[in-house]
Amino acid sequence: MCTAITYKTKNFYFGRTLDLEYSYSEEVVIMPKNFPFSLRHTTTDKRRYAIIGTAFVPDTLPLYYDAANEAGLSMAGLNFPENAKYNKVIKSKINIAQFELIPFILGNCSDTDEAVKLISKINITDTSYSSELPLADLHWIIADKNKCVTLECVEDGVKIYDNAAGVLTNNPPFDIQTFNLNNYINLSPEQPENTFSSKLELKNYTKGLGAVGLPGDLSSQSRFVRAVFTKLNSVSGKSEEQSVNQFFHILGSVSQTRGCNRLDGNKYEITVYTSCCNASDGIYYYTTYGNHRINSVDLRKVNLKSDGLYRYPHIDKESINKQN
Repeated sequence: MCTAITYKTKNFYFGRTLDLEYSYSEEVVIMPKNFPFSLRHTTTDKRRYAIIGTAFVPDTLPLYYDAANEAGLSMAGLNFPENAKYNKVIKSKINIAQFELIPFILGNCSDTDEAVKLISKINITDTSYSSELPLADLHWIIADKNKCVTLECVEDGVKIYDNAAGVLTNNPPFDIQTFNLNNYINLSPEQPENTFSSKLELKNYTKGLGAVGLPGDLSSQSRFVRAVFTKLNSVSGKSEEQSVNQFFHILGSVSQTRGCNRLDGNKYEITVYTSCCNASDGIYYYTTYGNHRINSVDLRKVNLKSDGLYRYPHIDKESINKQN
């Protein structure tokens, strides 16, 4: 399970947590615009934009979890079990395998409106990458500095929702998640007034009582509410350091600690990594469960017209600054 958010100060930021009980040895991968990207069902893709993001590279093709392109468009795929429904090949459509969707959209679109227009021409197929890597049930968040949408492929077709909150988690479907926010209309960052009863003298005996009722569990629906509340009430400076620092604090509100979410086989779901991409400038920041120091990779410090991948394995060993 995972959480993705958008954030805007002077620049536009996009990122996510990856919550799993295992790791695929993720890397920050830059795909230059001339990288030979052969699609399964259509002709070789001629992309306009280079891409940076976290991916698993099983052989030569990066399988992106989240990424941004040099134009500032960003996209992430999050787990959407039992709800995602893909199709067989349809000859009248541009057939894109589910695992090809992020690099195809980001390689060809400069903003969210272009992405939505292209998606209307696409058929997302149920093609697996390989027998060892079966089909993943996903839905997607797509955003630029001006607009954010959620893309879901379900039993009754493709759904594209305006995402004013700029947040996505997992189940249930996005329209249900957003409707559920009505149940928390009373939450506030301010100290509350006594509306319980004029007959009782109730007092604010501690700080933070305006957020009483904010769910704190690890379910996707609760994480959605918590991330939306935290993000939309977040206040930070506009500098790069202040913005990035605040972004990681927002996603820290939904991070998972080993031991709190036990799965079958005595395994535990944890926040494997957290990302924050300055999509305006192409700088990709990340932390991992084993390393809280913020690391960065700069898209514009490599040759974006190259035909080879640039790969930077996640650093997962804690780096402690010893002051004495």
